[in-house]
Formats: sequence, C-alpha cells, structure tokens
Amino acid sequence: MAISFHVRSNSFPSRLHPQAAHVDEQLIRLRSSEEASTSSSSSICQRLNNLQELHQSLEKLIHLPATEHALAQEQNKKATEKLLDGSLRILDLCNISRDALSQMKEGLMEIQSILRRKRGDLSGEIKKYLASRRSLKKSFQRVVKSLKVKQNLKCNDDSFAVFEEAEAISVNLFDSLFCFMSGSKTCSKWSLVSKLINQKKVSYEAQGNEFTKVDSEFQSEKTLKMEDGQNLESCIQDLEDRLESLSKSLIKYRVSILNILGQ
Repeated sequence: MAISFHVRSNSFPSRLHPQAAHVDEQLIRLRSSEEASTSSSSSICQRLNNLQELHQSLEKLIHLPATEHALAQEQNKKATEKLLDGSLRILDLCNISRDALSQMKEGLMEIQSILRRKRGDLSGEIKKYLASRRSLKKSFQRVVKSLKVKQNLKCNDDSFAVFEEAEAISVNLFDSLFCFMSGSKTCSKWSLVSKLINQKKVSYEAQGNEFTKVDSEFQSEKTLKMEDGQNLESCIQDLEDRLESLSKSLIKYRVSILNILGQ
C-alpha cells in the first residue's frame, strides 16, 4: 500500500539551495522504499543507511542561515523544542532496537557455542532464548502502540515541515524494523497528513526471515541449522552496525538543535 505524504512547497528556506534539494531527494528515496509491501534484512539495512544520511543532511540544513533564523525565532521556540523532543524519540527507538538485538545475539551465540562444543544445557538455553524472544515481541508491541503521536508544530515558517516529515519517516522505519525482528505479519504504516501521523494497517506477506526461521526451528524442537544461525548472527550484526551509525548522526543532529536553543 502506498504511503501518501502531503508536503508544503516551501518546506525549505530555499528550494534553490543545493543542500535543500539534496534533502528533498533523500526524502523521496525514503518514501519510495517504505512503500514496499515486504521487508527483508537488506532492505531494512538500506533504509537505515538512507535515514542516517538524511539526518546528516538535516544537520547541515540546520546550519543554513535561513534555517537557523527560523529555528531561533522566539515565537518558534516551542516548535523547535518539539523538534528536539522528536529527535530524542527517534534516538530512544534506536537504542531500544540496539538493546534488543544485543540480547538476541547473546542468546544465539550461547546456543551456537553449545552446538559446536556438543556439551551443555542446549534445551535450557533454547527455552531461555524463546522466552526472551516472546518478551521482546511484547515490548515491541507496546512501543509500536506508543508511536501514534500527534505533531502540533504551530509555526509561521514552513521550514519546519521537512523536519516533521523526517520524523514521520523515521517512526515508520522503526515500526518496520520491530515487525521484522518480531516476525509480525502486519505492521503500522504512517503517513503525514495535515500535521497528523495517522496509523494504517498494512498486511505483509507471510514469509520467513532470519529471525523467524530460527524461531521455527527452536519451537519445533529441530536442531538449529548452523547456516540459519550464522545468517541470523550476520543479520543482527548488520543491523547493529547501521543502528550505531544512525545513533551517532542523531546525536549530532540533536546537538545542533540544542545549540540553536541555547543562543
């Protein structure tokens, strides 16, 4: 299902500025990638890369004189603070994802170690892993429910629209990531309409991914295929690397907003 975005034509201080045009292109690329009805580890990783590049570009956009002027206006202080809150929300989602991946990787590596050494409590470790997965899935569900957030950026300057859209796209990506990690067949798609982020259910094809394949083998009490375990470990590592890079860009982005508020 396609996602519809309504973006004001004057979202940037100047559409003629190369940096503004570059951000525009990145937003278009991210919107296009999230319209896909299915997700794979490679597509999620690519979207995370694109999101990281977007926030690098947004940080540069913030330092344009016209943008700095708009963000620093006293009448826009509350709106700028909301942008700061939004960036913290995305950073929190990033950290939640990283912590979950780290927890799953630790359990998986312990199981693989037992399989290689052919000694240890394999059954007990598998039960612990599956229990941890169930707990994480419930946590993901709670987080996804909390993502339905209204944005009320009352500002006279249209330059805020691009940051608002970037936050909506970021939320949508993490929704997809949580669904991918939990193996959910339905996810919440988000669209930016009249400054509101409205939830829409989108059905995903029932297809196995690296996480669900390992879950299925454990739940059916089959011996874990080393190839599937290695694929999952590689998938987790790729996601962790992308999330770490994104986290660094988000922190720099937040610092730029904080510096403007501190002027």
